[in-house]
Order: sequence, then structure tokens, then C-alpha cells
Amino acid sequence: MLKAVEWKGENFRFLDQTLLPQKEVYIETSNYQEVAEAIRRLKIRGAPLLGVAVAYGLCLGALEGEKDKHKDFFDFLKEVDRVLRLTRPTAVNLSWSLDRLKGIWEKGKKEGWSPREVVNSLIDEARKIEEEDYKNNEKIARNGAQLLQNGDRVLTHCNTGSLACSGWGTALGAISWAVLQEGKKIQVYADETRPLWQGARLTAFELMKNSIPVTVICDNMAGYFMSQGLVDKVIVGADRVTLQGDAANKIGTYSVAVLAHYHKIPFYMAFPLSSVDFSIKEGREIPIEERDPEEVVAPLGMRIAPLGVGAKNPAFDVTPHNLITALVTEKGIIYPPFEETLQNWKVEVS
Repeated sequence: MLKAVEWKGENFRFLDQTLLPQKEVYIETSNYQEVAEAIRRLKIRGAPLLGVAVAYGLCLGALEGEKDKHKDFFDFLKEVDRVLRLTRPTAVNLSWSLDRLKGIWEKGKKEGWSPREVVNSLIDEARKIEEEDYKNNEKIARNGAQLLQNGDRVLTHCNTGSLACSGWGTALGAISWAVLQEGKKIQVYADETRPLWQGARLTAFELMKNSIPVTVICDNMAGYFMSQGLVDKVIVGADRVTLQGDAANKIGTYSVAVLAHYHKIPFYMAFPLSSVDFSIKEGREIPIEERDPEEVVAPLGMRIAPLGVGAKNPAFDVTPHNLITALVTEKGIIYPPFEETLQNWKVEVS
């Protein structure tokens, strides 16, 4: 299993995912700004993994603040928190994680803790977040695997495996668990996932490492494969889910959901409950990140469109709850209507 991030002593180590699959390069840093920039540039990505990364990023900031006697320690932590929060606006795991750590350093400020006491407590909490994600990944993988039958041909979009999480992953974790732990034969179709090819580069890379059969297809081929009876199920991840079950995921997911609905193919979304934004009910309330248009016209530095042409680059779209067959979480599988169950779970996780 690939390990995308790691806390080492008082440093943070991460796999630069922009270089995959050609190179596996790990970067070790003690600078929270470098972590923030790595998140912005998608060197670190995947909603659950972002929650882990910003937690350790804040720990790096706390270590820096402890050493710099010319800065107010808690004012500096507030600035570190601000910088990390602004990196990716759609994935709610990021703010969820920072809120957990904010509760600790605010308590420390109120109770007069020393900077070292705050640092130690923050590192402990960040490790807990990583451990929880790892355990939740396995539960999601087990639950999701129940939906997959021997011989299924499964389409997925973007990347939702160990490169996007601390453990097995979410949607891709379910596929991997079904094959590697339960011995099911699964054929995977991986959408290439434009504009940055997370499906072609990352999902194919992960599955091939695990000897799971995978075929990469262009995003605009999904409908054709469904119409030919070559897709039995679709399973994808989610970066932010509302109370009624609307879910933001990588751009193009909504199109796949519409196609699956038309062809009467089950469409599943898998995610940890840390991806649920219990403060909003409808998908239209989810902020959608707009990324640099250059990623569309010159993806990964390779220009494919004329200089000067306009482009748009929303990173996510929202799939409405009525297109989703079931939601897969660490607590179990939810079938429509989703809101009552999510409301009940809100009480349990709050």
C-alpha cells in the first residue's frame, strides 16, 4: 500500500503526486508554507489526505512559532491556520481537521500552556486524525466491497485510493478490498479525469501496483461503454457532502452520474463522515474551487490549445442526491432518503 504522507520526528514527508507515474519522489519539509503550496499545486491531494496534511502543516507552524521568540505564538498559529484554510475551498475535511486543532491551541491559550505543551498536544491530535482516517478507510473499503460482485465491471472517476487517504482509500479502497481481501474478480475502467489526468496517472498506477485489471478510458467514452453493456457499477469518492446527500467530487462526476442514471447503472459514492458538511443542506451551497485555466490549455506544462485562448477550470461539480444509489461511509451504507440518517449521525459525531 502506498504511503502518501508521513510525520517523521519534527518533519513532514509527502509523495509529490504531480510527478506520478513516471517518478516516485518524496519531499521532506519543516516549513508549513511548503505544505500549503504542495496542497495548492496538487502535490498532496484527496479530501481525507488533505485533512491529515493540514493537521501536520499546522504542527510545523507551531514548531516554527515556538522557536521564533519575536512573534506572539498564538497570533502566529492563527496566521498559519489562515494560510492552510485558504489552500483548497471545496474539500471540507481540510477545515474539519483545522477546527479540531484550533480547539486545542485555543484551549492552550486560555489555560496558559507553554508553546511546547501546545506543540506536543497538536502533534498528538494530528496523529489521531491520521490514525482515524486509516481505520475509517478500512471500514469504508469493507462496506463498499459488499456492493461489488465477482465479475463486476466497475467504472471510477479521479483517484480515491491510498494516494488520496491514509490507508486503503474510499471508492478505490472498496475495489481493492473486494479483489485483494475477498478474492473477487473485478475489471476497472478508470476515467482519465481531465484536466490533470488523476485517473490515468494515479488510479491506473495504484491498481497496477496491486495487480488489479484496469483499463483507462477518456472521460467522454463513459457513455459509450455504458451503452454497450460494459459497465455494471460506478463508484466514486466525494470531497464535500451535504445533509440531503448532494455531493461535490472531481469535475466530470456529475456527467458520469447522469449517464449511469440514464443507463440504470448503480452509482455509489464513498467517503468518510469527515467529508460531510453538516452545516449545509443543498449542493448549491458548496463552494466550488476555480483553478488556473492554464491547467486546461497546458496540463502538466504541455500546451494543447492555442496561446491566448480562453478557458474555464472549475475543479469540482455537484452530483444531486437523486442520482446516487447509495452512500458508503465508515458507519455503513446509506440508501435514499439520505437526510434522516445523516442527521442522526451528525448528533453522534458532533
